[in-house]
Amino acid sequence: MAPDVVTMDKIVALCKRRGFVFPASEIYGGIANTYDYGHYGVLLKNNVKAEWWRAMLQDRDDIVALDSAIIQHPRVWQSSGHLAGFSDPLVQCLGKCKKRYRLDHLQEAAVEAGEDPALVRCPTCGGELSEPREFNLMFKTQIGTVEDTASTVYLRPETAQGIFVDFKQVLAISRKKPPFGIAQIGKSFRNEITPGNFIFRTLEFEQMEMEFFVPPAESTEWYEHWKQARFDWYTELGVRESHLRLRPHEDDELSHYSSRTADVEYLFPIGWSELEGVADRGDFDLSAHAAGAKTKIEVFDEASGERYVPHVIEPAAGCDRATLAFLVDAYDEETLEGGDVRTVLRLHPRLAPVKVAVFPLVKKDGQPELAKEVRDSLRRVGQTDYDEAGAIGKRYRRQDEIGTPWCVTVDHQSLEDRTVTVRDRDSLEQVRVAIDDLPSLFAGRLAERWTSPKGD
Repeated sequence: MAPDVVTMDKIVALCKRRGFVFPASEIYGGIANTYDYGHYGVLLKNNVKAEWWRAMLQDRDDIVALDSAIIQHPRVWQSSGHLAGFSDPLVQCLGKCKKRYRLDHLQEAAVEAGEDPALVRCPTCGGELSEPREFNLMFKTQIGTVEDTASTVYLRPETAQGIFVDFKQVLAISRKKPPFGIAQIGKSFRNEITPGNFIFRTLEFEQMEMEFFVPPAESTEWYEHWKQARFDWYTELGVRESHLRLRPHEDDELSHYSSRTADVEYLFPIGWSELEGVADRGDFDLSAHAAGAKTKIEVFDEASGERYVPHVIEPAAGCDRATLAFLVDAYDEETLEGGDVRTVLRLHPRLAPVKVAVFPLVKKDGQPELAKEVRDSLRRVGQTDYDEAGAIGKRYRRQDEIGTPWCVTVDHQSLEDRTVTVRDRDSLEQVRVAIDDLPSLFAGRLAERWTSPKGD
C-alpha cells in the first residue's frame, strides 16, 4: 500500500481554510474539544447522515425512525448502569502542567511504543502522575427555577437508551415485530478528558445508532449480518477497503452489557481507530429498564404462544468520526504539468457538499446571466455553487478543495449555441454539453457506482 500524503495537520488546515470545521468560540480563545461546522462542513455532514438514513430506512422495510429527548428521567441512567459505571480512570500530572489524562489512553500509547505501561508519565511535561480516580463522563444539569430544590438531570451520553425506554411504545404503533430495528441520529455529550485529535473525540458529538431487536435464537445470524452491512456502507461510499477493517473485541475489552462486539476501524493518520461498533447487547437493556420501571417489556410470539425479551444487535456509529474518515480518505495532492500541486478532495459525489459549481468565464456580455440560469436549472439535482470572482483556474482550485465533482463554465460559445464546458474533478476531462442536457447528465452520474480514484 503506497503511503498517503494526508496528515491530520493538513486536514485541520483545509477544514479551517475552506470553512468545513473550525474551533468553537475562537475569539475568546476557544474551548478544548469543541468545534463549529461551517457551511461546507454542514453540507458534508448532512450528506453523511442522509446516506445513513437511506441505508437504514429507504433501502429496508424492517427499521423505523425515532428522535428521543436529550434529557431523560434520571432513573433511565440509573437502570442502564451509567450512573454507577460510566466512568474512566483519571490521573493528574503532579509536575508543572497539572493536566489531566485518561490513564487507559496513556497506557495504550505506552504499549504501542514498546514501553512499560506501569511506568507512564505526563506526556506534556514528563511529570509524575497521581493515583487514578474514577471520573463519571456524564454532564449534570438541573431542571427547576431554584437551584437548591431543582432536580438533577443529565445530558445523555448516548442515544441508545432513548430507544430502549421507547421500545414498548414503538412496538405498539409501528406494526413491526422482531426482527426489526429502531434508528435515530442525535447529539450526545461526554465530559472527555483526553484531547481527541480534531473532531475524532469531542465533548458533544452526533451519533447514528440503530437497535435491532431479534428473537434470542437469531442473534448470531443478525450479528454477522450487521457487521458486514456496516462495513459495506463505508466501501459503497468510496472508502478504500485497504483502509478499513473489522476488529473483534478481546474479552477484556467488552462492555458489561455485551457478549460480543466488533469495531469497524479506519486507518487514520493517527493509526487504526474506531468508526463504529457492532455489539450483541443481549437482553440486558430491555431487562434492566423493565426492572427499573417495574413493568414488563416483552414480545408475544404467535407461532409458539410464548413471550420473550428480545435480544439487541446494535450498530452505533459516530457521525463526526465518519465525516472525518471520509475527509481523510478523500484528501489527495496531485502534481500538474508545470509543477503546480493541486489539493483535491476526491469525495463520493453523493457525499460532496456541492455537486455542481457554475462559473461565467467573464463577468460581462451576458455570461453571468446565462450562468445563473444554468445554476437555477440544476438546483433540483443537488447543492450548487455560483462563483464569478477571480481567474477561472483559481475558481477550479477552490472547488477541488471542497470536493465538488463537476464544474460548469459558461463562455462566449455558450451564448451562441447554448453549450457549456463540463469539467470533471478527478480526471480533469472537459467536454461540451448542451445546457438542456445537464440535469439528466448529473442525475445519472450521481446514481452511478463510484470508487475512489486513489485506488487501494
